[in-house]
Amino acid sequence: MKAEEVLREFQAAEEALQDPSVVGDAFRLKEVSQKYAELRTAAEKIRELRRAEEALKEDEAIVSGGTAEPELIEMAREEAEELTAQVAALQSEVADLLREPDPFANKNVIVEIRAGVGGDEAGLFAAELYRMYTMFASARGWKVDLISMNRTGIGGVKEVVFEIKGRGVYGDLQFESGVHRVQRVPETEKAGRVHTSAVTVAIMPEPEAVDIVLDLKDLKIETTTSQGAGGQSVNTTYSAIRMVHLPTGIVVTCQDERSQQQNKERAMQIMRARVFEAEVARVAAERAAKRKSQIGTGDRSEKIRTYNFPQDRVTDHRIEESWHNLPKVMDGNIGEIIAALKKADEAEG
Repeated sequence: MKAEEVLREFQAAEEALQDPSVVGDAFRLKEVSQKYAELRTAAEKIRELRRAEEALKEDEAIVSGGTAEPELIEMAREEAEELTAQVAALQSEVADLLREPDPFANKNVIVEIRAGVGGDEAGLFAAELYRMYTMFASARGWKVDLISMNRTGIGGVKEVVFEIKGRGVYGDLQFESGVHRVQRVPETEKAGRVHTSAVTVAIMPEPEAVDIVLDLKDLKIETTTSQGAGGQSVNTTYSAIRMVHLPTGIVVTCQDERSQQQNKERAMQIMRARVFEAEVARVAAERAAKRKSQIGTGDRSEKIRTYNFPQDRVTDHRIEESWHNLPKVMDGNIGEIIAALKKADEAEG
């Protein structure tokens, strides 16, 4: 909502609260009172900004006119300097108050991390990113629940899916989706050559029942026996679940739980998140296209960040900004990066 709209609607609410016909109607009075309360803070701050801007214009006119007494001109100049700073601060406050809140900001998320190109090194980095996000979540007081993990034989992971619960989770992590590239010398590399590997990260807001309803007619559900590394059978019962969402072609498999029902519930949880994410990503892409911004498109194939270990540097390519002290970053200290991305996105808004 724009400043003029806020002032217009707030003034209408003020006048309505003095109208006997509104005061005498309990339902109408409650409705208008709520509207008044919602707009009051922003409206009063906008009015304060307008008064400061008007006073600044008057002082600038005195200074530029040059016809007033020298003492008055000096007073106006000093006051103009103070008002300039005050106006800038008020403009920032008003902008924050007028910014529409992100409806998904406080949602929990399901995170999927997958090893991409780079073989074993990609799997190792995927495991390190999992550790990075869990440590960041822990520092924020969020709860992490592992949903599934497909390990490699040397301590890496092919894929890990986990849930993060807490206030402001999606608001902070929404810009982490995309390709994370790592450049470093693998421990197995005898010649000391730098290798480049890639890992994909998907941050999906976890929908509530009211956000999305999956029709069972749109789901194809198959049961199989769980398989371990190298094809070895984990068990001989048909407990593993493969679920396909027919309208979108999204596929989810889940075999980590012991019972078929538990795997089905986990698969349904992931499916709901993926279908919901597809819609959120579509809306975000449309929003980004209008703003010509690369931040927050939700595109998993976009290379968003490079972790360069030889140069001790992590670079986010969307805002072309770099940070040093990679060990600290990998220990979950990514708050500065997230803050910079959020600031850039707000600036584009």
